[in-house]
Amino acid sequence: MLNDPFGKNAWFDFKKGEPTFTGTEPKAKTLIISLILTALIAALYFYISLPALNPRTQEFWTFVMIVFAVFTGIYLFRRGLKARTAGEFLQGCRKDCIVPAAVILACVVIMFAGGVIGHPLLHAGAYSRLLPFETGDFSSDVEESDFSRIPMLDSASSNTLATRKLGELRDLVSQFEVDPDSAQINYRGKPVRVSYLNYGDIIKWWNNRASGIPAYIITDMQSQAVSVVRLESGNGIKYSPSEHFNRYLYRHLRFSYPTAIFGEVNFEIDEEGKPYWIASVEKKTIGLFDGTDIRGAVLVNAVTGETEYYDIESVPQWVDRVYSSNLVMTQYNYYGLYHNGFINSIFGQQDCTIVTQGYNYLAMNDDVWLYTGVTSVGGDESNVGFILVNQRTKEAKYYSCAGAEEYSGMASAEGAVQQYSYAATFPLLLNISGQPTYFMALKDNSQLVKMYAMVNVREYQLVATAATVSQCQENYVNLLAQQGIIGNAEAAAAIHADLGTVEGKVVDLRSAVIDGNTVYYIKLDEDNRYFTISAADAPMAVILDVGDRVEISCAANDNNAIAAAASLTVLGSGG
Repeated sequence: MLNDPFGKNAWFDFKKGEPTFTGTEPKAKTLIISLILTALIAALYFYISLPALNPRTQEFWTFVMIVFAVFTGIYLFRRGLKARTAGEFLQGCRKDCIVPAAVILACVVIMFAGGVIGHPLLHAGAYSRLLPFETGDFSSDVEESDFSRIPMLDSASSNTLATRKLGELRDLVSQFEVDPDSAQINYRGKPVRVSYLNYGDIIKWWNNRASGIPAYIITDMQSQAVSVVRLESGNGIKYSPSEHFNRYLYRHLRFSYPTAIFGEVNFEIDEEGKPYWIASVEKKTIGLFDGTDIRGAVLVNAVTGETEYYDIESVPQWVDRVYSSNLVMTQYNYYGLYHNGFINSIFGQQDCTIVTQGYNYLAMNDDVWLYTGVTSVGGDESNVGFILVNQRTKEAKYYSCAGAEEYSGMASAEGAVQQYSYAATFPLLLNISGQPTYFMALKDNSQLVKMYAMVNVREYQLVATAATVSQCQENYVNLLAQQGIIGNAEAAAAIHADLGTVEGKVVDLRSAVIDGNTVYYIKLDEDNRYFTISAADAPMAVILDVGDRVEISCAANDNNAIAAAASLTVLGSGG
C-alpha cells in the first residue's frame, strides 16, 4: 500500500473495499523502491540483449526508453494503489510522468532525426567514398593463376567434409556438432577453412563445460583433406557462441567492451594453431547511425578468454577477416549508386552499378581477398568488371572486364556436364593465358567436388571440364588454341609452364578406357597421388609393371588425389 500523489495517508483495505487512513509510505520510499526494481529489470535486460552503451547505435536509445518506461510503470503502479479516486490517480500521473515522458519523447526524436540526417540524399558523396579503390588493368595486374593459392571448395562442401570427419570420431560426434559458418583463412601458406564445434544441446554443455570444446577442424581447400586438431586435455575452447552465462562469447565481449559496436565475429587460428575469435569493431562515419566502417578488432583467446583490442592499422598479419563480405559489398554498392549523386541513382541511373549476388575468396600475399563481380543496375546478364578487396586492410582494386556474369558462367559449366546433374560453385575470376576465366568446382548432390570447370568470360560458350585442375586447365588452353584465341605455341607454353617431376617405384597400376582412350593410373611409393596419363601421350605406359622405376612430370602445384601427368619416363625395370 502506497501514499497518494498528494501526501495523504490513504491506504486501500481490500477486505473492506474502501480506503483507510492508518499509516503512510513516504514518496521518497516509493521512489527508492521503484529505482531499485527498475535497476534490476534493466540489468536483466542488458544481460540478455547486450546492447552497446554507445549513443551512436539505435539499440542504446531503445534501451534508455525501455528503462524509463519500466521505471514509470513501477512508480505509477505503487503510487496508484494509494489514490482514493480515479481523478486523484490521473492528476498524480500528470505530475509524475512529465520527466519520464519527456525523456522517452527525446529518445524517439533522436532516433528519427538520426535516421534522417544520415540519409544518402544528404550525404551521397560521403557514402560513395566509403570504399576507396584503385582501377587496374586485368591482363597486366592479375598474374597468371597459381593453383596452389586457389580454393577448390566452397563453404557448403567444406562443412559436409568436416561433418563427415566428425562422424568418424565417437568421442566427439555424440557430444558436439560442426557449426556451418566456417571461415576461409590462410594457414601456413595454404588456403583452408576452419570450423568450430558447438555443444549438441544444454545437457551436453553441462557435461562438458568444465573442460570446454576439445577440438576444431581444418579443411584443406585444395586437397580436400580434413584434420581434427585436438587441444590439450582440460584446455578446450571455453568461450564460444554455444556457451552459456558469462562464457557466452557475445556476453564476454560486451562485458569487456561495453561501448564497442561489434560487427561480424569470425573463428580463426594463428600460425601456431591457437584458436581465436576475431570481433570487428565498427564506427559510424555519417550522421549519427550511418556510414558503417571498421575502426579495429578485438582478438579473444577462445581458450582463456583473454581479449586485446587493435586499431585497424595494427591488426596482426595472421588475421585474415576483419571486413565482412557484406560490409565490403554494401560499401561498393554505395559507390556504384551514389558517385553521380543521389537523384541520379533514382532517375536516369547513368553509370550506376552494383555487385552481383555472390562472392568468393582468393588467397594472395598471405591475405584473403574477396572477389565479386560488378554489373549494371539494369539487371542484365553481363558484368562490366569485378573487384578484389583485402579483408584485413580493405585495400581494394577494380578491374574493368566486360563479359557474362557469374551465374551465366555457372549455368554454362553445368550444361557441359548435364548428364551428371552437378551443381557449380560460385566462380573465381582467374587469368588463364591472359584470358579472364571463370573457374569453379562441380559438386554432386552430397556436396562433394567431382569435377572442375573453366569458362571464358567473354565467350562463355567456351567451357572445359575435367576431374583434376591441371587437366581442366590443359583442356581449356587447348580449347582457346582451337578457337584461335591464343596460338598453339602459347598454349603449349601455358600447359607446361609449371611442371615438376616426381620419381619413384610403381606400387599400383590400373587402367580405364575413357572416351575411347586407354588411361593409366599410376601410384608411386614416394607419393600418395595417382598419376593419370593416356597411352596416346605415353606409349611406354602400356608395358609398365608394378616395381618399375619411373619419372613423371606434372603440374608442380597439383595436390589433388588424382593428378594429370604431362610425361612419363621409365628409368628401370622392377624385374
